Amino acid sequence: MKTLYRQFISATLLILFCSIIVGFALANIIYFSISKDNINSQNVKFAQEVANGIENMHDSKDSMHAYLSLIGNSGYQLYLISSSGEKYPFGEEFQNLKIPHETVQTIIDGEIYHGMKYASSSLFMMGHFSNRLENSVGVPVITKQNQYALFLRPDNKSIFSDIHVVLMSFVVAIAIISLLGVVIMTRKLIRPISSLTEATKAVKNENFNYRLNISRNDEIGQLAENFNLMQQQLAHNDELRKGFINDVSHDFQSPLMNIQGYSDLLQTDELRKEERLQYAAIIQRESKRLSNLTKQLLILTSLDQPSYSLQRNSVRLDEQLKETIRNSQWRINERELELSYKLEPVSIQGDAELLMSVWDNLLSNAIKYSEFGSVISITCRQVHDEIQIIFKDSGIGINNEQLTQLFVRFYRVDTARKKDGTGLGLSIVKKVVELHGGQVNVTSKIGKGSTFGIKLPIRRI
Repeated sequence: MKTLYRQFISATLLILFCSIIVGFALANIIYFSISKDNINSQNVKFAQEVANGIENMHDSKDSMHAYLSLIGNSGYQLYLISSSGEKYPFGEEFQNLKIPHETVQTIIDGEIYHGMKYASSSLFMMGHFSNRLENSVGVPVITKQNQYALFLRPDNKSIFSDIHVVLMSFVVAIAIISLLGVVIMTRKLIRPISSLTEATKAVKNENFNYRLNISRNDEIGQLAENFNLMQQQLAHNDELRKGFINDVSHDFQSPLMNIQGYSDLLQTDELRKEERLQYAAIIQRESKRLSNLTKQLLILTSLDQPSYSLQRNSVRLDEQLKETIRNSQWRINERELELSYKLEPVSIQGDAELLMSVWDNLLSNAIKYSEFGSVISITCRQVHDEIQIIFKDSGIGINNEQLTQLFVRFYRVDTARKKDGTGLGLSIVKKVVELHGGQVNVTSKIGKGSTFGIKLPIRRI
C-alpha cells in the first residue's frame, strides 16, 4: 500500500522537480530572447576596444603581448591568430581550439565573428559557458607588422564570481532546509491521521470509548473533535438501540403473555359470562396496544426510506383536529380533563394519514401526562404564509435536559413515562412535520405543563 507519507513526499519532490524544470525553461527563454544578444554585443564592443588599444600601440610585439596578458589576467580568455598562422593564447586556456580556417580568414579580412551568438552547440543557455574557441567573439586587429584575428570571451571563473557562489549556496541551503521541513511537517501531519485510522478501526469493532488525544487548531483538530463527537453520538445511539430492543421486547412480551393467559382462561368451561366479557376486553385492549406499537414502527420504517414520497392532497387541518378530539373524547372524559380549542378553517397540500398521526400523538401525550382535572388547549390559525398549531397542557412538564432528547427516536423521559409508550411518537411527529417543510418546537416547565408548536407552510413543498 502506498502510504500518505510517501505520497506527500513524492508529490513535494515532483513539485520541486517541475519547478526547477519550469524555472530552467524560463531562464532559457529570457537568455535567448534578451540576454544572449546583449552579452554578445558587450563582448564584441570590448574586443573592439582591445583591438583599438593594440592598433594604437607603436611599441614592439612584446608590448602587445604584455597588454593582452594583462587583459587575460583580468578575467578574459583571448586567442590571437596572425595572418601567417601564428597563435598566441592569453589568460585561461580554451579547452577546444578547433575553429575553421575560413572563419579566421574572414575576421582578418575585416568582418566581426559572433560566435557567442551563433556558434553555440547547445539549444540551452549552458552552451554559453562552453569553453571552446568557437564560443567567443572575433574582431580584426591591424598593426604595422601584421594582421590578426583576435578571439575573446569572459573567463568562466569570472562569470562565477563570489556573489554567484553565495547566491548558489543560498539556493542550495534553502532547497535542503525546505526538504527537511517538508519531511518533518509530513511526519507531524501523518501522525494524527494514523491515530484517526486506529480510532476508526475501534469504532468498526463497536468500541465507542476510544478517545483521540489530538489538540490542534486546524482542520485535523476539527476532524478529531468531530470524530469524538461522532463517537459520543454513536455510543448514545447504541445505548438507545439496546434500550429500545429491551423495551420493545418487553412491550411485545407483556401484551402477548396477557393475550395468551386470558385466552387460556376463556377456554375454561366454568367461567361466568361477566368474567368471559372481562377477559375478552383485556385481550382486545392488549391487541390494540400491539397494533399501535407495530403501526408506529411501520410508519417510522416507511419514513426512513429515501424513496418515500408523500401522498399530497388538500387537507383541512381544522377538520382533522376536530376528528382527533372526537376519537379521544372518552379518554378526556375518563381523566376529567377540560379541553378547549380554537380552530380556524385552514388547508394545506399534505399527506392526510401522516398528519393525522401527528395530531393523534400530540393529543395522546397531552392526555397521558396531564393531571386529573387539568386543562388542555389546542389552537390552529394562519399567520401570513404559514399555519401554526399549538397543543398546550398543564401536566407534569419536562426538564431542560430531557427536552434536548425529546425527539430522539426510542427516547422516553423516565420510567414513569414508559407506561403505554414506545418512545416513537414524537420521533414520528418531527419526521412528518419536516417532510411537510415545517418545524416543531416544545417548551416546558416542571409542574407547569408543556407546549408543542407546529409550523407548516401553506405553499406546496
